[in-house]
Amino acid sequence: MADQVHYAHPFDDDKLREECGVFGVIGVADAASFVALGLHALQHRGQEAGGIVTYDPEGGFHQARRMGYVRDNFTSREVMDMLPGSLGIGHVRYSTSGDKGPAVIRNVQPFFGEFAIGGAAIAHNGNLTNAVALRRELIERGSIFQSSSDTECIIHLMARSMGRTLVDRVEDALRKVEGAFSVVAMTRTKLVGCRDPLGIRPLVVGRLGAGWVLASETCALDIVGAEFLREIEPGEMVVISTEKGLESFFPFRPRKSRFCIFEHVYFSRPDSLIGGRSVYETREAIGRELAREAPVDADLVCPVPDSGTPAAIGYAHESGIPFGMGIIRNQYMGRTFIEPTEQIRNMGVRLKLNVNRALIRGKRVILVDDSVVRGTTSRKIKEMILDAGAKEVHFRIASPPTAWPCFYGVDTPNREKLLAANMSEEEMRSHLGVDSLKFISLDGLYRAVGEAGGRDPLSPRYCDACFSGEYPVAPADMLDQGFEMKTAAE
Repeated sequence: MADQVHYAHPFDDDKLREECGVFGVIGVADAASFVALGLHALQHRGQEAGGIVTYDPEGGFHQARRMGYVRDNFTSREVMDMLPGSLGIGHVRYSTSGDKGPAVIRNVQPFFGEFAIGGAAIAHNGNLTNAVALRRELIERGSIFQSSSDTECIIHLMARSMGRTLVDRVEDALRKVEGAFSVVAMTRTKLVGCRDPLGIRPLVVGRLGAGWVLASETCALDIVGAEFLREIEPGEMVVISTEKGLESFFPFRPRKSRFCIFEHVYFSRPDSLIGGRSVYETREAIGRELAREAPVDADLVCPVPDSGTPAAIGYAHESGIPFGMGIIRNQYMGRTFIEPTEQIRNMGVRLKLNVNRALIRGKRVILVDDSVVRGTTSRKIKEMILDAGAKEVHFRIASPPTAWPCFYGVDTPNREKLLAANMSEEEMRSHLGVDSLKFISLDGLYRAVGEAGGRDPLSPRYCDACFSGEYPVAPADMLDQGFEMKTAAE
């Protein structure tokens, strides 16, 4: 884990960032093109870099890793011709662990290893909470690391495994890691998918004609025309081959699942399905619950685009207050628009968001956003709304206060930089300078995602550590570095 925090864009400093997305396909001609399309659909999960590995019997394994967007790197015929074969996996990256920055191509997945019994590639969504200890042990035993990514530990554990087959070695390696992992891997003839026993990060499987697809989200199945079959179960490993189809195993000790609740709130695309339910509909339900918990007399419900839009629609529907697009997003704001000088930084979010002044002027406005992390962007948006002539500004947040860092695959600032870790709700309201500020309760969030009784404090269904401080897997590496976990009494 690195203390440095890297953002996809200098103005996107008030959102939690998912680490990555994974995609794999077997049994289709020109697999790389399908992988590229799938990664494009998963771009929201990682915008820093991407990679693809394929295999064809005549030329063996092929790989390409690039910094930047999928559309800028994996659409040219020249690149795609370098990736022949009917079996391939891919990965889009937003780093949480390991070195960060545009120069670190060595950390871009999938990682490939050539073993005595053949080659294998692996891509991983999540974060290994014992990676530092594993890395130290492996180096002491002679392993030479090429990257600073925790995922490379899996490759070295595979190399040291005595498993007869590469699939056995993948299984053996994953038994030794802790934390969150949704993995896609490939050998010369097999596509492998696996989720950690708690199922913290998502992974789904679909059919594509005679072929098969693994992906982080169902929206990636849609883009390639695959039929969604089901989610990979927590603790399940699937091995897919053209000869035997899909085989399922459960190699880990069973545990009660703890899927990341923030996938419902923000990470997943709204057109994806989670647990058989539309993410968009869940976010609307969050907005309706928020309106019931935190009503306010106002003239307009306005989303902070784009992530606050479904919740704002739900809030407006439940409250009866008109919905309006009071803030317009510039869809063409690129990552490298101009060098972010101090003068440009001081312009705040205006390069990306602009206020619809005619709609806002003279109104009491409810701004609905998915979260508040540092509060920097929220303050700038509030200033823009007031500058446009709003009479009042009320913030309604579609998640509980984010007061604890995530160690399972999300880039979270250190706890001292999280606004909710250092301020009460009233102090945050004063800091942001708004007329009112209310977050959905943790029980309310659980109700909105389908738990009618709210959160069961003795056995919560989801991982909600960023809100509650209750970590389902102790972050061993961080505890060694002095991080203090919340105790049950707190």
